[in-house]
Amino acid sequence: MKTVKDIMSKDCVTATMKDNIYELAVLMKNNDIGFVPIVEGRKLIGVVTDRDLVVRGYAQKHSGSTGVSEVITKDIKTISSSTSVDDAARLMANNQIRRLPVVDNGELIGIVAIGDLAVREIFVNEAGEALSSISEQEHRESAAFH
Repeated sequence: MKTVKDIMSKDCVTATMKDNIYELAVLMKNNDIGFVPIVEGRKLIGVVTDRDLVVRGYAQKHSGSTGVSEVITKDIKTISSSTSVDDAARLMANNQIRRLPVVDNGELIGIVAIGDLAVREIFVNEAGEALSSISEQEHRESAAFH
């Protein structure tokens, strides 16, 4: 049985509460990512997504010098590295999550993304269903604004 440890990305780009939203935007641009875990040492505090920067940051007329505390999401789901890939896929599908921090003993050790599940042939259906479910909700949300 494959576990999350077998498929997760271990080289995580992170930031701290001392950073500001401009620095996070540059970090995302330079690393071609849309998700940054916020840590204190190795302890996961929360995450900031590119959507968080737009919706809670710039669209609220916050300047680039605004602190991470204004845009961070602290109530996040996490999994341990020993979680089965099946369970991770189910959790992501049920909660419509694209990226899931992997935390052992309170420390961030990796990230599992929906794409990590999709490359595993045996889990393509679960990843496809999760992505489809997420995309359907995003489409419904964006349709409300168009």
